[in-house]
Amino acid sequence: MTFSVFIKNFIRKETTLRALKVAIVVAPILIVINHFDAIISGNFSSYFYPKCLLTFFVPYTVSAFSSAMAYSQSDVR
Repeated sequence: MTFSVFIKNFIRKETTLRALKVAIVVAPILIVINHFDAIISGNFSSYFYPKCLLTFFVPYTVSAFSSAMAYSQSDVR
């Protein structure tokens, strides 16, 4: 598996759609877990919204990475 094959698989339409679906489900759960005290108290710092936005990238990246690896390995076989 080469890096260019991995990148091609990372940006595939199927990979992107799957990763977006995972991020839409998982990120709100992570936000509630990680920022529960701020949500309950209503005290949102200036860092709250950027942190929440970055929280969406974690499940997206994990899902896209694992999909790209799976596609890359199946291409080799």
